[in-house]
Formats: sequence, C-alpha cells, structure tokens
Amino acid sequence: MSDRVAKDELFDCFARVAKALSNGRRAEIIDVLAQGERHVEDIASEIHQSIANTSFHLRALAAVGLVATRREGTRIYYRLSSATVGELWSSLRDVAATHIAEIDDLATAYLGNRDALDEIGRDELARRLRDGDVVVVDVRPTPEYAAGHIAGARSIPIGELKRQLRTLPDDVEVVAYCRGPYCVFADEAVRLLHRRGRAALRLKDGFPEWRRAGLPVERKAQEKEQ
Repeated sequence: MSDRVAKDELFDCFARVAKALSNGRRAEIIDVLAQGERHVEDIASEIHQSIANTSFHLRALAAVGLVATRREGTRIYYRLSSATVGELWSSLRDVAATHIAEIDDLATAYLGNRDALDEIGRDELARRLRDGDVVVVDVRPTPEYAAGHIAGARSIPIGELKRQLRTLPDDVEVVAYCRGPYCVFADEAVRLLHRRGRAALRLKDGFPEWRRAGLPVERKAQEKEQ
C-alpha cells in the first residue's frame, strides 16, 4: 500500500465520524445522551421519531463508536462512549454558531427572544450555591436529573413547574438550567417565573458544561462528584 493510499484511507476513516453526525436527528441524540444514559424508547420520544427511525440513527452512531450500549431485560440503553464525544458535540456546536450566519436567527426562531432573560455563569452560580442565597431548579426530564445533576439542585421538570411553583421559597432568586445553550426548557421556566413575579435567571449553558468544568455534581442525594 502506497503512502498516498494509506493516508487517504486514514483521513476517510476520520471523516466517518463527521458523516455519522451529518444528520440533525443524530446530533440531537448526542445532545440528549450528553445528559446521561437513556433507553431507545425515551430517546425516540425526546427527538419525536419512531423507535425504528431512532434505532437506525443509533446504529449509525454506534458504527463509528460514538455511542455504547447495554441491555437490561428487553431494553437497550445507550450512552455516549466517552466524555470526548460530548466535547466533540460542544465544539461542533460552537464552530457552527461562530461560522454559520443563520444560526442566531434559527436559534431565536426556536428559543424566542432572550433579551429579557438574565443569565448567570457557572462560576458565579457555584459561588452563590456555596453561599446558599439561590435556589437551583433542574427543569430537564426526571431520568436526566437522576443520571446526574448540579449538586443541590431540585428536580422540577418544565411540565410540572407551574404546579410546583408554591414549593419554591419566595425570598431567594431562582436559577433554572437544562441541557445546554440551545435547550428551551430553562427559557420557558424563567419566563414563567417572571410572569409570576419571581426573580429568576437561566444558567448560561447547561448541565454537561457544568460537569465538564469539574463543578460539584450529584447522581443521588448522598453521592457527590468533585
């Protein structure tokens, strides 16, 4: 095999990863799995696809090693194969936001105008959590909270927030967070809290970024990661 042929095959192999991610639903699956392990039915529900279509996309991701599986009874659970995959997704998203002009317009069409939504960064939120002057609410689906969440955060999925508002203390600011910078749940939570006269902020990014920064994470109430 000539050097040229070997190099071609090497770079073609690198490109297989990009090809596997060259579908919006597969990118969305990576975004979901960046929160934690999920079974196929859950993933299909989250991305609004049939189980058959979702399984097809998962097989394409698994073929290049981006996701791994385990079986529990009749269910197959999927997870990102390594933290590097989550970093790849974050970098891909950031490159697109920097170099594709229409990303901002598309994000606004999906998320709405964020001008009235105050944000808080990870480091400031970590400090305020240590000081105890803020309530942090995880508005992602319950399985994602169970797989890992900001230490000290309460789980109130966005669909339950209106019903559970009265359980939040009214003398401290509320910070809502969800999957990342392009997740709508935290935006919806902050808008709802504002309508009810509550002081509220959204975390600028989301749980995967918090975890990658090495900030305190819990899987269960008694288990913390530093």
